[in-house]
Amino acid sequence: MNAPARFNDALHSAVFDAPARAKFARHYPEQPHILAHGLTSHPLLEIEALAQLAEGLPTSSVEYNRGDLPIGVDGKPGSNGMTIAETIRKVAEAESWAVLKNIEQAPAYEAMLMGLLEELRPEIEAATGAMLKPQGFIFVSSPNSVTPYHFDPEHNILLQIRGTKVMTQFPAGDTRFVPDEAHETYHSGGPRELKWDDSMLAHGTEFALSPGEALFVPVMAPHFVKNGPAPSVSLSITWRSEWSYRESEARTLNAILRGRGFTPKAPGRFPHQNYAKSYAYRVMRKLGLTGS
Repeated sequence: MNAPARFNDALHSAVFDAPARAKFARHYPEQPHILAHGLTSHPLLEIEALAQLAEGLPTSSVEYNRGDLPIGVDGKPGSNGMTIAETIRKVAEAESWAVLKNIEQAPAYEAMLMGLLEELRPEIEAATGAMLKPQGFIFVSSPNSVTPYHFDPEHNILLQIRGTKVMTQFPAGDTRFVPDEAHETYHSGGPRELKWDDSMLAHGTEFALSPGEALFVPVMAPHFVKNGPAPSVSLSITWRSEWSYRESEARTLNAILRGRGFTPKAPGRFPHQNYAKSYAYRVMRKLGLTGS
């Protein structure tokens, strides 16, 4: 029996139970919601195991920064002066946050990721089709640290494993919180960090997470995270869909159009499919007309 199968057989009844999967199906892919999960204790998610994982990942797959940050930052935050393994092992006092990206590069973590996503595959594929590009990310955060305001291109479920945190989420695609130009810049290779204004805070929705709770984050929903008073470990399981790729391609086409003096209309949110702009961009890219 292979590793993904062993993981799934061992934990199938303990991770996302039937009520959690039914709730997910009712809300996916556009509505954020909290789900119960059973992955609060696993040897691969202990601090020492995560430090060892970090040491084995490529440099491009780890990011760690000071955690004593404002909600909004201009560009990437500064370094904390430690190595990634030191940051994780000393997370209680490091005043930092760290993310281990693409944990599926390590076979044991790939088994964990695929076992979890396999439980949700029927609900995912019923709504958005084939589950594409599964990826996993692990966040290790010091007490009271902040992950600044940003967005991400994947469908995402964040499982809280240890400690507590509060994610403040804003509606995806609402230009009050992210202008269309910021989407276009990101999809053209720019940063995911976003410009913050304190006046937006009243319009966000806070989701408090404790161990055993998970939060679904829709594609490109802007958010920031504040850690609780204890060290935190969270596991993010993500995937793409043809819908998410079409949204990305429509945004990239809009960036090209805006650069040529047009004022393009933003792509529609699900269930709008954005076929026309996506296919137009694919044709332009094939013909070498995108400028990239």
